[in-house]
Amino acid sequence: MEIILLQDVHKLGQKDDLVHVKDGYGRNYLIPRGYAIAATPSAKKMHAENLRQRAHKEEKIRESARELASKMAGLTLTIGAKTSSSGKIFGSVNTIQLAEALKEKGFEIDRKSISLPEDQIKEVGKYKASIRLHREVKVDVDFEIVAE
Repeated sequence: MEIILLQDVHKLGQKDDLVHVKDGYGRNYLIPRGYAIAATPSAKKMHAENLRQRAHKEEKIRESARELASKMAGLTLTIGAKTSSSGKIFGSVNTIQLAEALKEKGFEIDRKSISLPEDQIKEVGKYKASIRLHREVKVDVDFEIVAE
């Protein structure tokens, strides 16, 4: 089944992508929840027209994401965490704490666009996080976990 995505779907595609999925996945999950519409010939024509009209706006958004990425390129964050005497963190550091640290530096980033290197960071040290500002623009930010 061919569908047009109405919003970003993790591990499937971005908004306005034309993708092939299994019939049941499209009919029973994506379409009823409003994540996609069926790619009929008329829907494809409307989709093409919408993409053509939106191309100019997309370029402005992409350019602003590139500017933000250049500002964030040399950024290093320091996040404090309660630790044991051996350097292990009580709990773990997650994307919410990174988003708050970025907000303190003046960057309003959604926590869902931040990817950590491992599932859970449980030790003091230096790490890298990947931040997706746009579907074509990613930036790596260094951060350090220190004991409070």
